[in-house]
Amino acid sequence: MTISEIKQRLTDGNGRFVNDQLEGNLQDGARRDELTGGQAPYAIILSCADSRVVPELAFDAGIGELFVIRVAGNVANSSSLASIEYAVAHLGSKVIVVLGHQSCGAVTAAVQGGNNGYNLNHLLSHITPAVAAAGEGAEINDVVKKNAMLTVDDMMARSSIVRNAVESGDVEIVPAYYNLDSGRVDFL
Repeated sequence: MTISEIKQRLTDGNGRFVNDQLEGNLQDGARRDELTGGQAPYAIILSCADSRVVPELAFDAGIGELFVIRVAGNVANSSSLASIEYAVAHLGSKVIVVLGHQSCGAVTAAVQGGNNGYNLNHLLSHITPAVAAAGEGAEINDVVKKNAMLTVDDMMARSSIVRNAVESGDVEIVPAYYNLDSGRVDFL
């Protein structure tokens, strides 16, 4: 599939999800058997770990179609970025979606600041540039969208594998926003 076809497939799958018309294809024993020899997911989804955001459902995708990395705040930390690099370099994935979502708790914590302990503070440090860029008093959902956009820039700056694939036209990174209330994904 081309990058354009992949983006359309994601859009169409999300439309089915929003309209409660999931096809649920490629989710059976035959599909599991088919994939025992390897995988070739067409898209990488860097999503928040929030239990209300399930990329495979939101895009009506089957087993082996999406390479999903979930981490609070959908941040490109070293581990999540390494996973993305693996999918780009070894699995041939062509589209990376950075999927922020409505009412993100990690973004809310970054906006509120304070001492959340070493590990959470470290995670939130990846979100604070979006807090600053959105400006004081910005709505949480505006910071979420800014965080998704800045994560794209961060991936390009911190990963030569991703940057080279994007610059050669083999991969496209798309920031997106998941609406909890409707299930709709808006590509930003």
